[in-house]
Amino acid sequence: MFRYKVSKMGCGGCIKSVTRAVQGVEPGASVEVDLAIKLVTVSGAVGSPGRIAQAIAAAGYPAEPLLAAA
Repeated sequence: MFRYKVSKMGCGGCIKSVTRAVQGVEPGASVEVDLAIKLVTVSGAVGSPGRIAQAIAAAGYPAEPLLAAA
């Protein structure tokens, strides 16, 4: 599971764009977005957190990978 702080999200359209970006590089991933705290959680992804962050950023939403909780 990977988590990202995505500060530029503000609406349902943003959620759709970020979800599409993640699933473009990780088609089987589950994407959960908490718009209130600007948090994206990606589960089931096998790629690297950096690759997913790059895809989100390429969609126009700079993403900061967060350390996973132990």
